[in-house]
Amino acid sequence: MASQVGIATKNALEDQVIEQLGTVIDPELQIDIVNLGLIYGIDVSDEGVCTLSMTLTTMGCPIGNLLADTIRETVLGVDGVHQCNIDLVWEPAWDIDRMSRYAKVALGLHD
Repeated sequence: MASQVGIATKNALEDQVIEQLGTVIDPELQIDIVNLGLIYGIDVSDEGVCTLSMTLTTMGCPIGNLLADTIRETVLGVDGVHQCNIDLVWEPAWDIDRMSRYAKVALGLHD
């Protein structure tokens, strides 16, 4: 499974959300968004509202809306999650150091 360094979870439902997000593939890089390090935080309320704090590899990313729609659909597929809000953030800025070793190897970048 993906490296989850820096992603804080507080319960099993949030762990399920992370697992499902590992199936969302960035269409340009062909790596899942968890391994790319795009997910900064996940919070699922007792009412089943999931709030994702995430970023994109670049500001103005042309696939941002497509990716957001796919993320929402995927998260809403988790039993117990009834709403998905995405908080798009730019700080801290994304860079390749946020990627897992798997993603770096898959993209031909070596530590």
